[in-house]
Amino acid sequence: MSPLIEFFQTSGIITLLVVFWLSLYFIIAFWIFIYKWFIIKGIEDRESYSLELLLSKDINLPQSAIFSRARGHNILSKEMLNVWKSQILKRASVGLTFLSIVSSTAPFIGLFGTVVEILDAFSSLGGQGQATFEIIAPIISKALVATAFGILCAIPAYSFYLVLRRKISVLGICLQSQIDIAVSAIDSNQKGTK
Repeated sequence: MSPLIEFFQTSGIITLLVVFWLSLYFIIAFWIFIYKWFIIKGIEDRESYSLELLLSKDINLPQSAIFSRARGHNILSKEMLNVWKSQILKRASVGLTFLSIVSSTAPFIGLFGTVVEILDAFSSLGGQGQATFEIIAPIISKALVATAFGILCAIPAYSFYLVLRRKISVLGICLQSQIDIAVSAIDSNQKGTK
């Protein structure tokens, strides 16, 4: 019998629930990372192109639907540009909280599974009288699988969180650069009309 099948057959219900819960964490963390990577990459590419156009003076406002509707209405302001930046960063950061939660709670969930499995093992061993190392060692090693799996879930979730936070930080710098250029253009237009 393979060790994996034996593990599932001999583990308690709490340990199996912990492993299932951590498996869901693991799958969802990978899915969020891949999905958000492409979403943030798309936004970053679009905003970098807009920044290049602003720097080359081909346009005087960031390329966004909100600005194309507002061009002739004189309603653009630094505050409106900051709201635009906040909305983009908010949309880009959706899901990162879950990665943070997984990275901080997965080891504790795994530890909970380990403790419950060890308590169960010791209560059944206590009734047998003599417990030797040959009897205790396999039980302890099986119980530690939950802790190991919790750590295995936490490491990529935390890494994904940091990578995506960095991408969002770079996106924020790009957006702020566009705001600075647009505000400069707005100020120079206002000075030119006076």
